[in-house]
Amino acid sequence: MVGGVAALCACTLTMADSEALLVIKNHRFEPTEIKVPAGQRIRLTVHNQDATPEEFESHTLNREKVVPPGAKVVIFIGPLKPGKYEFAGEYNEATAKGVVVAE
Repeated sequence: MVGGVAALCACTLTMADSEALLVIKNHRFEPTEIKVPAGQRIRLTVHNQDATPEEFESHTLNREKVVPPGAKVVIFIGPLKPGKYEFAGEYNEATAKGVVVAE
């Protein structure tokens, strides 16, 4: 039974991840800067409010995810060292840009 309690505690700890919301609207990310605590895993929800798909892409975060029109996707990032981590929308690179700042 002790193993079962340990497994339950591990699941509970992952539920305490920090959360951030990113919206895609008019082929832009809002907000363009997301501040997150360094050293913590982040649950980033990306909501595409456009009528076309977009791809969240970040080489520095090692993440890439297509977000269908009108859909929400969850991307887990981190734990991150303090610093700036750029991301962009691959389908609208000229306008869809942003940065995650871990402090």
